[in-house]
Amino acid sequence: MHVGLRRIRSPFARLFQPIPPHFANLVRVPAEQCPTRAQAAYKRGACDLPLFSIEKNEPLRYGYNMALTSRSLLKHGSALSLLTFFSRILGLLREMTKASLLGTSALSDAFSVAFMAPNLFRRLFAEGSISVAFIPTFKEYLLQKNEREIKEFLCCILTFLSFFVTLTVALGILAAPLIVKLFGLEEFNETVLLTRVMFPFLAFISIAALFQGILNSVNCFTPSGFAPILLNIAAIVCAYALKDVTGNPARAMAVGILLGGFLEAAMQLPFVVKGGFTFFFTGLKKAVNHPGTKTVLKLVGPTIIGMAAYQLNDLVSTALAGNAGEGVVSSLQYSLRLQELILGVFAVSIGTVLLPDLSEHAKSGNWDCYNDRLKSAMHIIAFITIPITFFALAQGESLIRLLFQGRRFTETSVALTKTAFMFHIPALLFVALNRILAPAFYAQSDSKSPTIAGVISFAVNMALAAALVRPMRGAGVALALTIASAVNTVLLLIFLKENPLVNIARTVWTTVLYVLKMCCFSAALMPPLLFLDPLLLELFARYNRFVRYGCPLVISAALYFSVGLALLAITKDKQVSALLRFIGRRTARSHAPNP
Repeated sequence: MHVGLRRIRSPFARLFQPIPPHFANLVRVPAEQCPTRAQAAYKRGACDLPLFSIEKNEPLRYGYNMALTSRSLLKHGSALSLLTFFSRILGLLREMTKASLLGTSALSDAFSVAFMAPNLFRRLFAEGSISVAFIPTFKEYLLQKNEREIKEFLCCILTFLSFFVTLTVALGILAAPLIVKLFGLEEFNETVLLTRVMFPFLAFISIAALFQGILNSVNCFTPSGFAPILLNIAAIVCAYALKDVTGNPARAMAVGILLGGFLEAAMQLPFVVKGGFTFFFTGLKKAVNHPGTKTVLKLVGPTIIGMAAYQLNDLVSTALAGNAGEGVVSSLQYSLRLQELILGVFAVSIGTVLLPDLSEHAKSGNWDCYNDRLKSAMHIIAFITIPITFFALAQGESLIRLLFQGRRFTETSVALTKTAFMFHIPALLFVALNRILAPAFYAQSDSKSPTIAGVISFAVNMALAAALVRPMRGAGVALALTIASAVNTVLLLIFLKENPLVNIARTVWTTVLYVLKMCCFSAALMPPLLFLDPLLLELFARYNRFVRYGCPLVISAALYFSVGLALLAITKDKQVSALLRFIGRRTARSHAPNP
C-alpha cells in the first residue's frame, strides 16, 4: 500500500522519490527509523539505501532501489572513476615493481606470459561475458520473481560457474607446457611453473565477478570498484616480502597475484551477505537445466565472440613478440600499461555515463538528442586524447625513465619500451572512440555490429603483426595494434550509418574537423616543448631519478596544457567554454552561504 510521507529537511530528503512500480507495496521510511547498519552503509556510499517494508519496518531482502536517476548515475560514475584511477595508479606501481626487480629480462618475459593465460580467461569469462550476461538476467529475477526463485537462480549460477571454472583451471594446469611452448621463451620451465601457480587465480576472480554482478545489479558499486586495488597491493607487497623465500621475484609476484584474486572475492562477500543474498551449491544437472542458467548462456554466446577477438589480439601479439627477442614482450606490456593508465579513467567513465543516456533517447525515439550526445562525446574524446598523444610523443622517454628505470630496467629496456610506446600512443584516439561507439550500438540493442567489427580488426592486427614483427620487432606489433584500432573505429562508423535515424555523416564530419583543429593546436605547441625539454633535464640532472625526470615533466605539462587551454579559450572552443562554465558553477556553489 502507498503511504503519504511528509517532506523533511535532512540529507535523506532526496530519498523520498516515486516508488518503482514493482515495489508498489513498499515505501521508504525516514532515516531515523532505518536500521543502523543500513544508514552506515549509505553514508559510506557503499550502496543506495534499501526500500523498507511498511508492515514490519525491516529492510526488504532484495529491495534495493534499482532505478538510477541521471544525477545518481553521474555520482556513481564519478566514484568509480576515482576508484579506477587509484587502481590504475597502483597497477602502474605494480609494473614499476616488476621493472625494478625483473627489468626486461627473460624472467620478466616468463612472468608476463604466465600471467597472460589466466588473465585472458578472466577477461573472457569473468569480467567480460559473464558479468554482461548475468546482470540483465539477475535484474529480471529481482523485479519479477520471489525470494525462493532468486535464491535458486543464484545457487544454480554459482554451481555451474564453479564447475566450469574448476574444470578450466585443471585443464590449464595440465596443458601449461603446451601453452608455454607457443611463445618460444628461454625460461621454459620457469614459465610453466609460474603458469601453474597463477592459473587458480581464474577461479577466485570468477567468483569475485559473480559477487560484483550481484552488487552492481542492486546499485552497490563501491566494493567491486575497490576490489581490484587489493590485487595490486597484494602483488606489490608479496614481490618484496617473498622474493627471497620463493627463490626469485617472479614467483613472489605470482603468489601475490593468486592472493589478490582471493582477496577480491573475499572482500565483496560480506557486502553480498549484508544485502540479504545467501546461496549455496546445488546439483550440477539442476544447475545446467535451470532456465536462468540457460538464459545467461544464451547471452554469453554472442558476447564471447567479440570478447575473444579482442583478447586474442593480446595473446597472438605476445606469441609473435616472444619470438622477436628477449625483452620485447615485457616492453610491450610496459608500454600498454602507460596507455591504459590514460585511457582507463576518462574513456570508461564517459562510456558508462553515455550508455544509459543513449539508450533512453533511442527507446523514446528522440534521435536528435541521441545524435547530439554522440557527437558531443566524440568531441570530448578528441579534446582529451589528441593533446595527450602529442605530449606523450614528445615526453615518452622521460615518462618511461621516471616510472620504470631502475637496477634491472637498463638503457636497453628504456629503448625497447620507448620504441613500442611511440607506436602504441597514436592509437589512443581510436581506442577511446571505440569505447564510445560501442555503447551507441548497445543502446539500439545491437551487439552484432561491434562483434563483426572486432573480428575484422583482429584479423587485420594479426596479419600486420605477423608481417611487421620480423623487420620492426616490438614496434611492428605495436603499429599493427594501432592500425587495427583505427580500422575498428572506421567499421563502427560505417555500421552506424546503416541506421537512417543516426545522422552519422554530420557527426563524423564535425568530429574530423575538430580532430584536425586539435592536431593543429597541439602541433603548434610542440617546438617550444622540444626546445625546453633538454634545458629542464640539464637543470635537474644532479638530482635523483624522480626529481630529475619528474620536475621537467610537471613543468612541461603545466606550460603545454595551460597555453593550449588559453589558445582554445581565445578561439571560443565549445569544450573549453563548457569546462569553464562547469568550474564557475562549482566555485559559486562552494562559496554560496548555507541555507
